[in-house]
Parts: sequence; structure tokens; C-alpha cells
Amino acid sequence: MRKGKIDVTSENIFPVIKKFLYSDQEIFIREIISNAVDATQKMKILIKKGEATHELKDETIHVKLDKKKKTITVSDNGIGMTEEELVKYLNQIAFSSAEEFLEKYKDDKAAIIGHFGLGFFSSFMVSKKVEVITKSWEKDAKPVKWSCEGTPEFTITDAKREKVGTDVIMHIDDDNTEFLEEDKINELLDKYCKFLPIPIAFGKKKEWKDGKEVETDEDNIINNTNPAWTQQPADLTDEDYNSFYRELYPHVYDEPMFHIHLNVDYPFNLTGLLYFPKIRQNIDVQKNKIQLYCNQVFVTDSVEGIVPEFLTLLHGVIDSPDIPLNISRSFLQSDRNVKKISGHITKKVADKLQEIFKNNRKEYEEKWDDLKVFIEYGMLTEEKFYDRAKDFVLLKNTDGKYFTLDEYKDLVKDNQTDKNKQLIYLYATDKDAQYTYINDAKDKGYDVLLMDGQIDTHFVNHFESKLDKTKFVRVDADVVDKIIDKDEGKMSEMSDKDQKRLVPVFQSQVPGDSNYIITPEPLDEKAMPVLITQEEFMRRMKDMSQLSGGMYDNLPDSYKLVVNTNHPLIKEVNTKANKKLGEKLDNLDTEIDEQNQEVNKLDKEQQDKKEDEIKQADKDKLKDLRDKLDKKQAEKDEKLKSFGKNTKLVKQLVDLALLSNNMLKGEALNKFVRRSIDLIKK
Repeated sequence: MRKGKIDVTSENIFPVIKKFLYSDQEIFIREIISNAVDATQKMKILIKKGEATHELKDETIHVKLDKKKKTITVSDNGIGMTEEELVKYLNQIAFSSAEEFLEKYKDDKAAIIGHFGLGFFSSFMVSKKVEVITKSWEKDAKPVKWSCEGTPEFTITDAKREKVGTDVIMHIDDDNTEFLEEDKINELLDKYCKFLPIPIAFGKKKEWKDGKEVETDEDNIINNTNPAWTQQPADLTDEDYNSFYRELYPHVYDEPMFHIHLNVDYPFNLTGLLYFPKIRQNIDVQKNKIQLYCNQVFVTDSVEGIVPEFLTLLHGVIDSPDIPLNISRSFLQSDRNVKKISGHITKKVADKLQEIFKNNRKEYEEKWDDLKVFIEYGMLTEEKFYDRAKDFVLLKNTDGKYFTLDEYKDLVKDNQTDKNKQLIYLYATDKDAQYTYINDAKDKGYDVLLMDGQIDTHFVNHFESKLDKTKFVRVDADVVDKIIDKDEGKMSEMSDKDQKRLVPVFQSQVPGDSNYIITPEPLDEKAMPVLITQEEFMRRMKDMSQLSGGMYDNLPDSYKLVVNTNHPLIKEVNTKANKKLGEKLDNLDTEIDEQNQEVNKLDKEQQDKKEDEIKQADKDKLKDLRDKLDKKQAEKDEKLKSFGKNTKLVKQLVDLALLSNNMLKGEALNKFVRRSIDLIKK
């Protein structure tokens, strides 16, 4: 029997290992099995080179759970260790046998997983005692047993083991009994060891017999040792790729749209498979679906550090031994290789999209609605991707036709350029709710884009910053005659005085939960009598604020209610108002005009005087005149509002405008229906 002390600089190293060294306790199973894989791979290399003469009949690594003894055992038939190697490799924390082996067999280093030397000690995160029984491949080597109870002291004794290889026996402590459950070990093996290159067996396969589940004699192999990303693309069919996608994501039922097979060996090593899924409305749900591996060992599914953010919307696998990891292999570090790999993946993705667009435009357009969020997100967040994608990003109009940026510019530049030589791209965010405005624009000869995606508000802003003399305007941002200002205004058939009187009439019937600016405008008599528009800038700011939780969230909506002064129904409202209130309004207007003249006269007399030069009596007189003027104006407005409140036609016209914008609901909608029936009866 031999006793010794693990060579550490602190007596407290094991508490550190247990609590702080590894970010997640469950990775102990990955580390111990990875060591077993390394040992097996080394054995295969030695046999291949003729240095080891015995035959490796069974390379399977066995994971055994003994709930009664509270142990987990990982057994391999790999290279094993002599007593001296046990002392050497398990005595000095952070001295890796893999590193020494790599130096000796440089040409085969891709087959070796471990580069860290601390992996074995992760077993103490969950164990009160760890035993290693091992027999070296070297001739006449004797089996030995290493034992440690989570302190710097260890013992080495003679042991019994017929075959070359190693058993790591972990005695699980009372705080980690969850790892003694079969389902938990199955879960961890599926997560971390699903694609290891050496077969991993956990128990025996089970089958139903006589109404119950019974074990068979066949090993239950839990991993696929030859996953699709490790194979050559020429050897795989589309069904092979789709089958592997289902293996990666058994609970995702949509087939991927297409895939990219990564295979690089210079200037860095990188293999992998990336799939384009059908992206749903919530892009956050899509993230963390790319799995990162290091020589087929699962590391993490949080890959923001290695790929640009927009690529996290993809699914699949990235495998590279050149990605530097911290001691737990759970977080990525900043490194030049990482930047190179990131740039390469971005280029490959852009190349694939460009290839599909160029070679099969029809297929590309068919998939555009599912690709759109991904491509827009990439163009918003990654400048290099924007430069590539601007040639294959598509704009879709309300007729379902697709255009590149250049194609669309050529389509609309003649008819949709305003008086300032600015190109106006009209767009809708809801084809049904904005139907009236879309239809009016089409009647004018304009084309309307459909921008109904979840990040289109941000994308529109980004496009405006990139495209020269181009502005995006939502189709309901103004009346059609003014939405693209060409100085082609119509004349009103109504006097200025009558137009002004319409403002309080219609103000009386607008909903009180939003701000409405009443604007009489001379439009075509065939246009709608009343329209509701929302100014582009503030609406867009509010939309963006809602997406990002910003300063405009609590602002009330602000609309413009446009009254078409050339429409027959508006003329009818004006005629009725003048018939009922004409004489009273004329008298009030006369009084208001007279008082205005007096106010202006006094204002003019006082405007060149200093404050202390103006007599108090003159100040009081001016204030009195203004108060009387305000009262007269309020009296006039109140009479017009009273008329509007009691005129069903006014209410009907306002409600029709609200209804066309999908803004009339609940009780207001019910009243509108009943009022419509009454009007029809008449």
C-alpha cells in the first residue's frame, strides 16, 4: 500500500472544486466519460501504430449505476495507467496526460478531447470518495487502485482487473443523490455524450414482455458515434440531413428549409451542420438552439460568444477544437480564432443564401416569409452581413410580389418621387386593417409594400439610413393626395369660414381616449368623407418604443381626423349647421372680429413699450378684451359642438372612419350598428 499527498498549493482546493471551479455540477459525467473516450482513442492509435500488440475487441465505455451502493462507475478498455502514471497524473492538479500525449502524437491530436487536466477532479463535485482501478497497456503492468476521499491525501494499493483499461468509481455524497436516479443519468448522457465517437453503454436495452418492461442482454448504446456533421457531404442525402435534424430536435416538427455543411481544416478546424428553421413570431424562443461541441463532446448551447447574434436563430451543431474554453468548458473566451470562425460562418451563411437566390429564385421567394426575420435581423445587427445581404434581401408588396432593392426602386421611382426629389416607399403593416388606404394608393398608381414582420419597424429605420434619398411612409400616415407631396393640391368648394366651423362639429364626436386633430382638407369628392391618419414619425417612435420598452410607451395615441370638404356628405353637414346656427354664428363672428381688431390695436400700441411704460389700466383693458374674446370663441365652439353631438350624420361619419381603421369596438360598435339600422329605415 502506498500513501501520498496530492500536489496542490492550498489545503482547501477540494471545497473550491466542489463549489466554484465548475459552473455546473452535472458536467462531471461529461468530464469522466470524456477521459474514458480519450483513453480509448489513445489505445486505438497505439494499436494502429503497432506500439500496442493486444487487440481491442470491445471499445465500448460502460456507465453503471448502483443505487444501493450509491455509486456511479465509468469503465473503459482504453490505455490504462501504471502506478507511476497514477501518481503523476492524479497527483498534480492541472497536469494533463492528454497534453503530453498530444505532443508525442501530434498528427492524431484531433482524436483527443481532453486538454485540461482538471476534468477528472470534477468527480469530487458530487462524490465523497472516488476510486480509480486501472491496468496499463504496457507489458507486465499490474492493476492498481487509487482512492481519495476529497482531501489532499490519497492511497494506492494493488487491485484486481484482468483487462487493460480503467474503472472510475464515484461514491455519490448525500447532497447529490439526484444523480443516483436512472432518469437523471439518462438525461445527462443524452445532453453531453449523445455524439461521442466511442460507443457509450448505460445498462441494457429494455422491451415489453408479458405486460411489463424487462431488460435484454443487449447493451443500451446511448450515442451516435458517427453523426452527420462528421461525415462527408457527398456521402449524405437530403433525407440523411433531415433525419439528423430530427435526432437533434425530436420535439420540433417542422422540417428545416435548408442546411449548410461546415468543413474547414485551415486556418482553423471547424465542422458542423447549420439548419435554417421556420422562424416563428417570437425570435427569442428561437435562440440557444445551436449546440457547440469540442471533438463531439457537448459544451454549450449558448453560442453568442462564437457566432454573431443573428446566427443564434439557426439550429444545428458547431464542432471545433480551436475554440478556447474555460476550465468547465461552459463559457467562451475572446480569441482571434473565435473571430475568424465567426466571420467564416457568417460568410458561409451569406454564400448559401446568395446561391439559392441566384440559382432558384422561385424557391427562394417561396421561403422568403420564413427567412425574412433571420435576414432582416442579420442586416440590422451585423454590418458585414448587410453588405452581402443587400443583394438578396427581398421586399414584398401587398399583391404578394417580390422585388430586390434595385428592382423595387426601378418600379416606383417615376411615380413615387416627391417634389423634393425624395423617393417614397409606401408600406402597410396590416393588409386587412389598412385596406382602404392601400386601395386608395393603388388607385393613385402607387405600389404598397407589406411590412408586417416583428422587427420591420426597426428595419424600416435602418433602410432609411442606408438608402439614398429614400423615405418609408406607412400608407395611412396621410391622405393619399398628400402622402407623396407633389404640389398637386385640390381647391376646396367650401369657404374658409365654413371649413373652420367644421372643426368643433367633428371634435364633438371623436373618442376621448386619444388625441385627435381635426383637419378640413379639400380632397376628391369620390374619396372618403372622413379619414383617420397617424403621422409617420410619432407612430413609428411609439412602435419602436413598445418593442424596446422606451420613453414613448405611455404617450397617448395621436391621430389626424381629415374632413373632406369636397365630399357631398360633408357639404350636407355644413349646410345643416348653417341652416340651424347660421345667423347666431354670423353674429358671434362679427363680435369676435370686432374684439380681435381692438385686441390687435392695443397689442400694436404696446409692442414697442417696455413693461414699466405700459399703464396698468391699459394692461387690464387688454386682458379684459382677451377674456371676452376667449368667451365668445368658446360660446361659438360650444354651439357647434352641441350641433355635432346631436347630429347622427356626424357621428356616423366619424364611426365609419374609425371602423375602416379597425378602431371601433365594443359598445361603440354596437351603437354604430343600431344607428345604421335607424338611418336605413329612414
